[in-house]
This record gives sequence, C-alpha cells and structure tokens, in this order.
Amino acid sequence: MAKRAGPASNPGSDGEIAPATALRDEVDDLVEGWRVQRPDLDLEPMQVLSRISRLARHLDIARRGAFAGHGLETWEFDVLSALRRQGPPFQLTPGALLRATLVTSGTMTNRIDRLAAAGLVRRQPDPTDKRGVLVTLTGPGVARVDAALADLLARERALLAALGGEQRRDLAELMRTLLAPFDAAG
Repeated sequence: MAKRAGPASNPGSDGEIAPATALRDEVDDLVEGWRVQRPDLDLEPMQVLSRISRLARHLDIARRGAFAGHGLETWEFDVLSALRRQGPPFQLTPGALLRATLVTSGTMTNRIDRLAAAGLVRRQPDPTDKRGVLVTLTGPGVARVDAALADLLARERALLAALGGEQRRDLAELMRTLLAPFDAAG
C-alpha cells in the first residue's frame, strides 16, 4: 500500500487517533468518509483494526511468496516448522501435529501423506506406543523449512522497515496485549 502525503486530519473527538506525521494511508480516507457520513460514531477502532487487517493481507502475500520460493504451501510450512521447532530428532505424533496446526485428523493424515510423498517427512513406529507412529522431519525437510524461514524473516523485516527497534518492540507488546486473551480462551 502506498503512503500518500497529505494534511494531518483533525480528530473529531478525543477518542480518535490523529496521524503523527503528514503521511496518509487508505484507512485515513476510509475514516474521513465515515466521519462525514456518521459523525455520531467513534471511529477509533476502525483506525486501528482496519490497519491491522490491511497489514495482515500484506503479510499473507509475503508469507505465500516466501514459501512458494521454496516449493511450499503455507500449510506445508506450518507442519514442517512444527516439527523443526522440536529440535532433533524433529519428531511429533500426528496428534501433536494436529494440536500444533489446528486442523482435523483427516486433514492432518492427508497432509502427512503428501509431505511423506515429497520426501520431507517420514512415518516411523513410536517406540513408546506399539500402535502409534511418529512423524519425523527428513534432511531435505529441514533444509527446505530452514530456507523458507530465512526468506520469510527477510520479507517480514522489510514489512517492518519503517519502524525503529524500539517501535517494533512496543508494537509487539501492544499486539501481545490484544492477542493474549484470544489465545487464553482458545
């Protein structure tokens, strides 16, 4: 999304957010239109959450690009990274993968099948449960997820380039404050 220079808007109430600089974005235009049409409403939530929504779209595009550059779909990265984060020997049960990726059992079985066919994971008997299996990340799987992660982080760093280190830390803390109640409820 291009940043456009323009006059800083004058907030219509104490609850509205005034731009700190002369930079304007599409949300400023959206809010200005609603302010004219519905001056009775407090538009502050829209100023924050519409920007989060638009940033999420840009992040999704960056994520898909990073993964596609390594021959991965987003779901493949999610499964491979859940295994990679375990550390050697990079193993989880299908049930643990289910919980880590929030998909159904049938979906996970299909995903494991597809990743195994691609040589990125393998199924092994679980030595602690004769009926169970462990899903293990292969060497090519480790290499692929590591390269995709490095590419993703470079793209995410570019998305945050307009912010200084302290601003990024402050934003991360504010986002954590917003997200923590959702994570606790889930």
